[in-house]
Amino acid sequence: MQTDTAVPIPFLAMLRPARWRKTGGNIWRNRIFYALIAPFAVLTLVMGVWPIVLGVIVSFTDSYTALTPEPTYVGFQNYIDIFQDELFLTSLGLTLLFTVLSVVLNVTTALGLALILASRSLRLAAPICSLALFLPVITPEAATFIVWKWMFSIDFGAVNAVLEDLGLPDFAGTTRPVQAFFTLVFVEWWHHVGFYTIIFLTNLKLLDPTLDEAARMDGASTMQRVRNVWIPQLRPAIAINSIYAVIQFLKTFAVVVIMTNGGPNYATNFLSFYAYSRFNLADYGQALAMATVLFAIVVALAVIVHRYNEKADYR
Repeated sequence: MQTDTAVPIPFLAMLRPARWRKTGGNIWRNRIFYALIAPFAVLTLVMGVWPIVLGVIVSFTDSYTALTPEPTYVGFQNYIDIFQDELFLTSLGLTLLFTVLSVVLNVTTALGLALILASRSLRLAAPICSLALFLPVITPEAATFIVWKWMFSIDFGAVNAVLEDLGLPDFAGTTRPVQAFFTLVFVEWWHHVGFYTIIFLTNLKLLDPTLDEAARMDGASTMQRVRNVWIPQLRPAIAINSIYAVIQFLKTFAVVVIMTNGGPNYATNFLSFYAYSRFNLADYGQALAMATVLFAIVVALAVIVHRYNEKADYR
């Protein structure tokens, strides 16, 4: 007669849930991979996460003692103060308006340019055109914005020189509020649209050609194929570009410092620049409260855009 022999189970293993044992086994099997990424994870925590956490902590302290060994904590007072600051509210509104305009302008024009460059008629010229679009992206920001500041100068800029030769009125450029705001929208579009275009072009090359061919054989026009075949397959690229654009333009800073310094009349006093200027005035608590608000808006809008692109129906 054969009897079953019980296999002894280590006592500690009995105490651990099966899920933990499975997770531990996966980690051990992939130990080389985790060992390789461990240094980058540590760097991310030290150089990325910790400064954010520290900034949030300082935002709850009094500005005069914020950077001392024993700071004075004031709770949400800094947040209450900034939301009672009319200049902060104006800056927040300008930042959101600038972001919405820039995201829509960049993503839509990049998608249009990518569709044009992907057409058969421009197949030979597409590499040269793509390189020309991408050159502003790899050009250093400081050099780019200095050149544009010179070009839009009302006294000796190239833009007004051309307008004068054509008999047209001068363009105020960065010397008047509305013109300065839209000048920055244009300059940032010129600087970034090539990046989004390349993302779309790369994804267009990954589309399933059989779907487009089937639509062509069914008599679908070019616009019908773009709307019903191409764009639905580009949803991941649209989501990526939209999220990156939201993050990029909410934290617009360098172009303001170089071209307008927040003016004229605070027309380009975007939130990142306003927080920076308050930090330079040693108002550390409120400056970092503004930075925390900006960070929260960036995360919230990125999540909203991601969810919208997941649920959007591009039919």
